[in-house]
Amino acid sequence: MKAGTRAVGIAASDGATEGDPSVLCGAVVRADRVVDGFSFATCTVGGTDATSAMASLPVLGRDDVQFVFLAGVAPAWFNVVDLPRLGTAVDRPVLAVSFEASAGLEPALREAFAGEALEDRLAVYERLPPRRRVSVNGETVFVRTVGCDSEDDAADVVRAFTPEGGRPEPLRVARLAARGARERFLDGA
Repeated sequence: MKAGTRAVGIAASDGATEGDPSVLCGAVVRADRVVDGFSFATCTVGGTDATSAMASLPVLGRDDVQFVFLAGVAPAWFNVVDLPRLGTAVDRPVLAVSFEASAGLEPALREAFAGEALEDRLAVYERLPPRRRVSVNGETVFVRTVGCDSEDDAADVVRAFTPEGGRPEPLRVARLAARGARERFLDGA
């Protein structure tokens, strides 16, 4: 992958309670680790608006961005991201990366929600592509993807944007910026 290839990493910094805003940061990072832009949005902790909030990030309108990384599929306390819908909205490959093995979100969703709130989240969750294990720099991450030509291509993209450790650089930068924005603008620091 060329050093100047750009990806947007999207990470959230959640509020403390249901209904609070969660800060989303979209960080543009090149494969050679050069940071090239930021934009911010909010979604609702415990809500269902993460997909539309992510799609509204201005950096996703940039023609030079080729990939979108997400920090998992359930930011903001189970505000489940509809990956196929987001992929269509941004018209480029979307890779949701998680960092721990799990049995999936369904048991946790069933514990936290009931009725229509549960059914809405389960409907989105069931549309998600399967998680695939990817080895990166001696660590294991789990990737769901839409828009990549193959699982091998998705693994290559994750590795190209992960120069060390197991966290892709666009996600590392986005996470730091989301936390800083939350502290500065929402927590009153």
